[in-house]
Amino acid sequence: MGARKRNSANKAKEDRKSKYYAVLRNCPTSPRKMRLVTDMVSGVEVNKALDMLKFSSKEASRKVEKLLLSAIANWQAKNEGVRIEESNLYVKEAFVDQSRSLKRIQPAPQGRAHRIKKRSNHVTIAVASKDLIEQPEVVQEQENQA
Repeated sequence: MGARKRNSANKAKEDRKSKYYAVLRNCPTSPRKMRLVTDMVSGVEVNKALDMLKFSSKEASRKVEKLLLSAIANWQAKNEGVRIEESNLYVKEAFVDQSRSLKRIQPAPQGRAHRIKKRSNHVTIAVASKDLIEQPEVVQEQENQA
């Protein structure tokens, strides 16, 4: 491995340590249906997002709720001794990528066949603390005043 590649890999590794996220891969739901749910919770405070997902009638909301709980657990693992209630956690980003599509055949009249695509997706949810974001801004304002 070259020096440049190693340096960029180390930088990416350090950046990943400060991010708190969870990924659900190969979820057998169409990406379009899943995006309706993830767009609903993106940018919302964590407790409110969990309530929205719990009382949503969509099937995809159950999977996103479980994924959000996993992202919160990942945040807790990296921030031991900090309470969730005091940290003002919110859903920083939630996005859906298309995964593989299973091609199936549906029999049709007169010996024909229709192709059916059974779509699946990858879901990623990132959580962040509003306190951590506001602190650098406060420091910059204090430097500007001095």
